[in-house]
Amino acid sequence: MEPIYLFDVAAQQSRWLAVRQNAVSQNIANANTPRYGAVDVEPFESVVKKTNLTLAATSPGHMSLSPSEAVTAKAKRSESWSTVHSGNSVSIEQEMLKAGDVSRSYSLNTNLVKSFHRMLMSVTKG
Repeated sequence: MEPIYLFDVAAQQSRWLAVRQNAVSQNIANANTPRYGAVDVEPFESVVKKTNLTLAATSPGHMSLSPSEAVTAKAKRSESWSTVHSGNSVSIEQEMLKAGDVSRSYSLNTNLVKSFHRMLMSVTKG
């Protein structure tokens, strides 16, 4: 049986969500720190596009692709809605929206893995 890579993609997204949740929590924790610049991570879609992907050529007529380099999520300066007098660029409203997005993505990721696992188990049990 061929390996199923859906679980790998779900695990990669889960790791990315953990990095983004950490960035959001650091932004919220430093909301009152003077000259602190809000940070965010690279979108997951661009991380997936840069991920190492290899295809198996089972026939000499198949095309082959060279793998691209794998990338981890990196923090970058976030475009904030406002900058206060102290030079802090953290917007609590914006960070709460990001936290909600992370929570929804975690839920979707978990539900997709559960559904795929149920389908896989129903197929293997017969």
